[in-house]
Amino acid sequence: MAEETKKVAEEAQVEAPVQEAPQAEAPARKKTALNASIAPDKFDWDAFEGGAEIYGSADKKSIEDAYDQTLSKIVENEVVEGTVTAISKREVIVNIGYKSEGVIMAPEFRYNPDLKVGDKVKGKVVLIADYGAFVEIKPGVEGLIHVSEMSWSPRLRIAQDFLKVGDEVEAQILSLDREARKMSLGLKQLTPNPWESIREKYPVGSQHKAVVRNITNFGVFAELEDGIEGLVHISDLSWDKIKHPSEMVQVGDTIDVVILDFDEANHKLSLGHKQLLPNPWNELEAKYPVGTTVEATVGSATDKGANVVLEDGTEGFAFKKDLVKEDGKQALEGEKLPFVVTELRRSTRKLFLSHLKTYADVKAERAAAEVDNTKKTVKMINSNIEKTTLGDIDALAALKDKFEKGE
Repeated sequence: MAEETKKVAEEAQVEAPVQEAPQAEAPARKKTALNASIAPDKFDWDAFEGGAEIYGSADKKSIEDAYDQTLSKIVENEVVEGTVTAISKREVIVNIGYKSEGVIMAPEFRYNPDLKVGDKVKGKVVLIADYGAFVEIKPGVEGLIHVSEMSWSPRLRIAQDFLKVGDEVEAQILSLDREARKMSLGLKQLTPNPWESIREKYPVGSQHKAVVRNITNFGVFAELEDGIEGLVHISDLSWDKIKHPSEMVQVGDTIDVVILDFDEANHKLSLGHKQLLPNPWNELEAKYPVGTTVEATVGSATDKGANVVLEDGTEGFAFKKDLVKEDGKQALEGEKLPFVVTELRRSTRKLFLSHLKTYADVKAERAAAEVDNTKKTVKMINSNIEKTTLGDIDALAALKDKFEKGE
C-alpha cells in the first residue's frame, strides 16, 4: 500500500508543469512568408529558416527616399564641373561628383574650331578598307576619304589602289559634323578636274593612245589619262564579227582610239578602234560586185538557209531557195558550188549569194533568146508576105493603067 502511494506521488510530480521565472516579451518578428511564385531553386532558404525580416512596400519606399536625398540631382544639358581622372587615345574619363564618372570622346577636345569645309589638312592614313581610308589629322581626330573622292576616274576601284596605311596625305575637307564627330575628306579636289576641259583636249574625231583597264562582254574601258576613261563598244573594236572583246585585246594593252562622242554630265566618253583600220567592206564591194559569179563552199545550215564561205575566207549567206541545185535537190554542207553575188548589205555587213541564179538565169536567157528568135522569124515571114501582096497590087494597078490608055 505504501509503495502504490509513493508511485502516484511521483507521477503527479512529473505531470505538474514547470513554473519558470517571468521574462520580458520580445518584440514580434516578421516571419518570411512562402511565395508560391518563386521557383524553388531561387528561394533563399537560409534567410527563411533564419527568420530574416522582410520590409513592406511602405518601409522600402521610406528607405529609398532617404537614400535619394543623399544624392545630387543630374539634369540633362546642365553645365557642371568635373575632374579628369583618365585619358585614352579616344576618350576622356571625368568625375563630376555624382558618385559616377562621365565619358567624353577625345575629338571633342581636339577639333580645331577654326576648321571649315574647303580647308586643306594633312594627316596620316591609319586605317584602310575597300570603300575608303581613315586619315588621322591630330591624335583622336580622323576623317574619311571615300574611294570615290580619290580620283576623277568614273571607274569603280578600291582604296588600296591609291593609298596604304602610313601614307602621309594632303586632303580637302568636304563636310564637317562636329556634333556627330564626322569629317569627310577628298583627294581629287586638290587636282584639276580633267572633264572641265575635255572637249578642248579631246575633240571628236581626234586620235589618241589608250590603255585597256577593264574588259566586259559589251566592250573595253580604255584610259586616256588619269581620270579620263572611255568605252570602246564591242561593235567598234573590229569590222569583223567577234564574240568577246578578249579576242582582240587584253588588260594592259595600248590601243589606238578615236573620239566618237561625249557625255560630260556623266563623265562618259565613247571611243572607237575599228574606225582607224581599213574597212574590208570597201574592198569587198570592189572585189565582189553584184552579179559576180564565185566559187564557194556551203557551210553550217540555219532555219532560213546556210552560211557560205568564199575561197578567200569571206563569209556570205544563201537562203534556202537559193541553195536548190539544177536537179532539184538541196545543196548540203561541204558542197562546193558556183554562186552569184546578189547583194552586199553594208549596213549589216552581210554578203548574200545564190546558186540558183547560176543556172536559172542561163535557162531564162536561153528561153528569152528562143522567144526573140521566134519573134524575128515571124516578123520576117510577115514582112515577106506584106511585100508579096503589095507587089501584086502594084502589078495589077500597072496593068489597069495600061488597059485604060489602050495600050
